[in-house]
Amino acid sequence: MTMKIGIGLLLAASVVSLSACNSKGTDKLADRVENAADNRADTMESQADALRNEAKMLDKRAENTRDYAEDRADAIKAADVNASAMSQEQRDAIVANQAAAVR
Repeated sequence: MTMKIGIGLLLAASVVSLSACNSKGTDKLADRVENAADNRADTMESQADALRNEAKMLDKRAENTRDYAEDRADAIKAADVNASAMSQEQRDAIVANQAAAVR
């Protein structure tokens, strides 16, 4: 058991002495490069999350728009609206959701 501890201490001392040999600062520069890349990647991931959330909201809005249009179309059919008696402007306003289709 003491032999294992001795070998462990020897390995630890070797690692410390090897790390001290690098006096040119390359480890520090390498760490800075890696940290800067990690920060950029974190920013990109945050932006991707925001875009995914925005896409979900747009999908929901599109679904709501379709549902609303279907409800309006059903109301027009149920009311048996006389579309031929309307002017083109009136029909266009209904289609553009700028006027009530049924009163």
